[in-house]
Amino acid sequence: MRSDLVFGALSHVSNRYQLCQLASKATRKLHKPNTRLQDTTNEVLDRFHTANPGTLAPIGEPAAQLAHAVERRRAA
Repeated sequence: MRSDLVFGALSHVSNRYQLCQLASKATRKLHKPNTRLQDTTNEVLDRFHTANPGTLAPIGEPAAQLAHAVERRRAA
């Protein structure tokens, strides 16, 4: 049941609003055509239950690359 998945995901994310934001972004990225959106959402919430969604992607590296790209554009 979806409520069980939501409560399981709340073990890693304490704020329900943040959980909704993270789940919607992840659902958009992981959704495959010809599959039900509900199944993709359930899969995302199940992943959030087993792993902390805040630590899934490295934060420092892409930000540094983006800052470097912005500096190159300004220099040009």
